[in-house]
Order: sequence, then C-alpha cells, then structure tokens
Amino acid sequence: MINHRKLILLGGATASGKSSLALALATHFDGEIVNADSMQIYRELRCLTARPDAEEEAQCPHHLYGLLSGNDGCSVMRWREMAGPVLDGIWSRGRIPIVTGGTGLYFKALYEGLVFVPDIDVEVRHSLRQMMVEEPEKLYPLLEREDPMMAAQLNSADRQRITRALEVIRSTGRSLSEWQSQPPRGGLKNEPDLNIARIILYPPRETVYDNCNHRFDLMVQNGALEEVKHAIAEGYTVDTPVMKSLGAVQLAAYLNGEVSLEEAVVTAKMLTRQYAKRQMTWFRNQFSDWVFISSKEDEIIPDKIFL
Repeated sequence: MINHRKLILLGGATASGKSSLALALATHFDGEIVNADSMQIYRELRCLTARPDAEEEAQCPHHLYGLLSGNDGCSVMRWREMAGPVLDGIWSRGRIPIVTGGTGLYFKALYEGLVFVPDIDVEVRHSLRQMMVEEPEKLYPLLEREDPMMAAQLNSADRQRITRALEVIRSTGRSLSEWQSQPPRGGLKNEPDLNIARIILYPPRETVYDNCNHRFDLMVQNGALEEVKHAIAEGYTVDTPVMKSLGAVQLAAYLNGEVSLEEAVVTAKMLTRQYAKRQMTWFRNQFSDWVFISSKEDEIIPDKIFL
C-alpha cells in the first residue's frame, strides 16, 4: 500500500539543537514546523523559552508558537486538540509537518494516543485551583483520604498533579489511575496511510550541558531579564504557567533583590542541565524504538528517514 501522507516527529532535550535541525528538514522536504514544547506555546518570554526568532520563522511556516497568554494553562489533551487541525492543514497543502520540541508527553499523545477522561466539573475545578493557591498544604491529605491509590503514586509536594487527581475523583467518582489504565485512543501510529519518521536528537550529554550554559548566557545578554521584568509588571507570579520556564524564577529572584545576578544565572544553568538530563533519560526509556541520532548534520540522511 502506498503511503500518501508523511510526518516527521523530532524530539530531544533542551539545547540539543532541535530547532536548527527542524529548519534543515523543513527546507529539504518543503515542510512546516509544529511546536511540541509546553513553554514555547506562550507569547511571553520568547527569548527565555528559546522560541524561534523572526528570522527563523521567516524561513518556513511555524505553528503553535506564541499562541497562548502566559497565564493560560495548556494540558497535553489541549495541545493534542490544537495540533490535529494544524497537521490536517499542512497535509492538505501537500506539505510535510515536522513536529519538534522537548515535551515528551506531547509526542506520546500524538503518536500513541490519549487516555480518555471525562470533563471536569467547573465548580470542582475552581474550588480546588483556589485551594492550590491559598491552602496548598491541604491538598495531599485530601487526596490520601479520597483517592489513596493516586496519593501513593504522587509526590506530596506536586500540587499540580495532586489537584488534577482530586478534580478527577470528585468529578467522575473514579480514580485517575483507573482512567489511566485504559488503552489510549487516537494515536497516529494506527493511521494506515501515514508514514511517520520518529527521531530523537541525542547529542553527548556533555555537549548538551555546554549548550545549556552557553545558551543561557546568550539569553541574559539578549533580553531575558527584560522579559521577566515585564512579566512581573504584568502581574505574573511564579505559579503562572509561563513562569515555569527554565530560569524565570531565578531571574525574578534577582529582579526582586533576593539574589545577585551571578547567583541567579548559576542556579538557572544548574537547573537547566538537570532538566536536560531528565529529558534525555525519559526519551531513552519511553521511546527506545525511535531513531536516536547524536548530531544535527552528520548522522541523518534526509532521503532515508522514512520507511
């Protein structure tokens, strides 16, 4: 059977070089790039989140970058729902989507599918989100009482996941772990007419660490401090989704007079390296059957990446 559509999935750790490789592939295949990074979807902190700049975006169409306000949460399911029509549009133009980013769960949702969970009751969500801000210490004891199965799986300090688990048990009467045990639905791997190249850019760890350090210095030089200062002036706090970006909290601490700039940069670099390490481990464990390449240019032969 002839495959009529093609798709390139390109994942990798932060500072591994995904953006430049995605551009090279887009040029070779006449493709369009689709964002799969949970921070680059926000309009704010363009420099700090390493979003493609205007010159890069001018080289080919880019999608799902800078789309949402920084205080607008974006779940995996929401991203998947937004990505679907974007991919269909690219295919309708006879072009190849190149989905790239470092958020592994986005790739799993797209390729393997999502586990269905019913809609959350609006009042339940509102009350729990309010508690997460005002009385976070009450969340984990509540989960231990209402859903001990999920409580045993979660870190007692992980407010986001604890709140999500409470939302589900209160809205559906069933534990999130029960919903998650169902087989996923809607994965593109099951599409019979779709040829998918699955690539993880996986340079040597020390190379990634060096890239993290160098890139953060460039970010500070090129406006990251001003971005964070503006976000604070707009009322964004450390609990705002976009302020989860690597380095945002540390630069905010400097701007608030809590630490020196040197201390902020050293800590931000360390946390960025640690995050990159976790990403690399996660990709290796979760996507062991994908193609791993160690450099942007040397090991990928574009004409042979499709089956």
